Amino acid sequence: MHVNSILRLRRRQWLPLISAAPLLCIAILSAGSPARGEEHASQTRIFELRTYHTHPGRLDALNRRFREHTNRIFAKHGMTIIGFWTPTEGPDKDNKLVYMLAFTSREAADAAWNGFKADPEWKAAKAASEQDGPIVKKVISEFLQPTDYSPIK
Repeated sequence: MHVNSILRLRRRQWLPLISAAPLLCIAILSAGSPARGEEHASQTRIFELRTYHTHPGRLDALNRRFREHTNRIFAKHGMTIIGFWTPTEGPDKDNKLVYMLAFTSREAADAAWNGFKADPEWKAAKAASEQDGPIVKKVISEFLQPTDYSPIK
């Protein structure tokens, strides 16, 4: 039998499989996906809003520590940074930093914070940044979950 004839036979044998491939891919991909109601829950993150009140005149030191050390160490422990803010007005505007982190779950947040607090690199950065005295006077932490209509999940 000629080589071209063999190739034509093989093409004809593969044709039904090739035409069914898109349906097969859809079936494989949807087999592992959650039901409609479960999809929202599995894709929703939990957020932590943290407000730091610094000792007078120490906000710059706190910002420097985040910029040069903390953000990198957060990433190392799976903490997703959403953003950092400082107030533009009010009595605490010179001594307040607000930021938000995202986690896959509250359990993931607890594990990440435990790892972060025990990290030798964090301990060293904190100690070095506080050679001129303590930076943070008070921390307020609040865990939040997005509403069903929130654009960020």
